[in-house]
Amino acid sequence: MFHASEALMHQRVPNPTALLPLLLFLAIFIGTGTWLTLQGVEFAFYQLPAPVAVLPAVILALLLGKESFNQNLETFFKGIGDSNIMAMCLIYLLAGAFATVAKATGGVDATVSLGLSLIPGWCLLPGLFLICAFIATAMGTSMGTIGAVAPVALGVAQAAHIDPVLMAGTILSGAMFGDNLSIISDTTIAATRSQGCEMKDKFRENFKIAAPAALLVIMIYLTLGNVGDAPAPHGNPDLFKVMPYLLILGLALAGVNVFVVLGLGILAAGMVGLFGGYSLSQFSKDIYQGFTGMQEIFLLSMLIGGLGALMERQGGLAWVGDRIGALIRRFTRQHDGEQNEKAAELGIAGVVGLTNLCTANNTVAIIVAAKVSRDLAELHGVTPRRAASMLDIFSCVVQGLIPWGAQALLLGSVFALSPIAVVSMSFYPMALAVSALAAVFIKHQLRRD
Repeated sequence: MFHASEALMHQRVPNPTALLPLLLFLAIFIGTGTWLTLQGVEFAFYQLPAPVAVLPAVILALLLGKESFNQNLETFFKGIGDSNIMAMCLIYLLAGAFATVAKATGGVDATVSLGLSLIPGWCLLPGLFLICAFIATAMGTSMGTIGAVAPVALGVAQAAHIDPVLMAGTILSGAMFGDNLSIISDTTIAATRSQGCEMKDKFRENFKIAAPAALLVIMIYLTLGNVGDAPAPHGNPDLFKVMPYLLILGLALAGVNVFVVLGLGILAAGMVGLFGGYSLSQFSKDIYQGFTGMQEIFLLSMLIGGLGALMERQGGLAWVGDRIGALIRRFTRQHDGEQNEKAAELGIAGVVGLTNLCTANNTVAIIVAAKVSRDLAELHGVTPRRAASMLDIFSCVVQGLIPWGAQALLLGSVFALSPIAVVSMSFYPMALAVSALAAVFIKHQLRRD
């Protein structure tokens, strides 16, 4: 699905009919979520597992191919077995195992306690934003971060008389910051593997855009937050339990292979637990629980990989690439390489953003949009790290601003707020969008100057 050269793309005759399977998948997924929402079902967009929703689309793609059914099936299997897909799935499993073991051994609680012990009363909101950002970066999951921190943050808001809407927006902002930057988050894994770049390179590219947005948000929260006293953490923070998070961050930034990073992280988290009465039996069970927690995204990645291979072979993805490039070039006066590169970056942002708006899942959006994004990047000279960064950033932007996203729904449930109220104070995704768009235009302006 994710490995196509420029020459291969030109060999495919653009064919919009080949996109019908993808549209069917989105119609089933979005239609079910919308219907359940109208019925008042909580987490409506998450009631139908995405791997199940994509099955009718796979069947349709197999039937649409002009080649024999067996040849189409072979193409589907090759897409599933693509080396990037397999590597992505293995990383998902290891990331899930690390997050589960680290949480079970007290790493999350220790990190929250450490953060609260360091926050002075005059910067509660920025402090909690940074705590969430660190935990989400280390854990690789915004949902896990929100689940761990939100109850504590609600107590802080009540004790310090801070508007709960503002506090909920702060937690969502910090969680999305870490989810976007983390080297073990499923969004980063999907973006880097699909675009063919190293995680450390994507992190550096991403950080240059995310850091200014984070600084702006910190200033906003300093201005809006009321002065209060942070509640004292229970007991002294256990720095030993924070060590596995620091280890994987350090190793990842040093450029160590991601499989080695996650493997050592799992062992370190397990060793921390063993010193505190954590049994080897429980260690193995938690590793497997982490594996099973990644089952949905594991299966979806394989099925979308096969579906993408079919759509590529049938010309659907070539048609999307042609249409996006033509549409954006209509709004540019020059058609040199620089303008095409900028158009491709904006096209990547638009494809993943619209897909995320429909699917309410940033990882799903990246997986669906990845092939088109890679083709646009290769055709117009966008570096793999830049393409991966654009994919991850704009999926994060949309995910952090849609009221029907799991993050907003979970925070709304914990804080007893409307999800719309929660996202209204989610300033980081807004700032990240501005920073990313500015980075696209400023880079090309500097080149001209």
